[in-house]
Amino acid sequence: MIGKLKGTIDEIGEDYVLVDVHGVCYVAHCSARTLSKLGSAGEACVLFIETYVREDQLRLFGFMTALEREWFNLLQSVQGVGAKVALAVLSTLTPGELANAIALQDRAAVSRAPGVGPKVAMRLVTELKNRAPAFAGEAINIALKQELGEGVAAAPVADAVSALTNLGYSRDQAANAVAAAMKAAGDGADSAKLIRLGLKELAR
Repeated sequence: MIGKLKGTIDEIGEDYVLVDVHGVCYVAHCSARTLSKLGSAGEACVLFIETYVREDQLRLFGFMTALEREWFNLLQSVQGVGAKVALAVLSTLTPGELANAIALQDRAAVSRAPGVGPKVAMRLVTELKNRAPAFAGEAINIALKQELGEGVAAAPVADAVSALTNLGYSRDQAANAVAAAMKAAGDGADSAKLIRLGLKELAR
């Protein structure tokens, strides 16, 4: 079982990187986001590896962080999501953005990934909702801020953020507080409840 590769980049392809480890080259399939963060041929690199062993093949999947690798496995726990779709999702959304999209039940954000249709997006946000916060890291409200900036956030959410900013809090503070309130309140919370919980969060 290979868990991590430390070596030199030999070649970067469309969906893989060839890593030279003391003269032995390993092919690691990666998300577009991971590939974009790697250097050029000849430069050192470190990849967290998920090893897949099948009857007829052995494949390595590489990730910049252990968190991205965890998401890769978590995504595949949902029916209809294999390695290819999981990499496509991670190419489109960072782990933090993905965690927020799931927490906010944002099917549209998840379905932006190639190969993810409405049904798969629905399963992802539904089945992973209670597990996403554990993977959110520091970026718990990225998706909410994006929705607010694009004017597509649900009315109760937008109203709650607006109310908190009118009370003198910054937009970032308000968005952070409402994101936390949404996790506590669950689906269907009205603006009044989100404001109340948001104020409790800000008072901490």
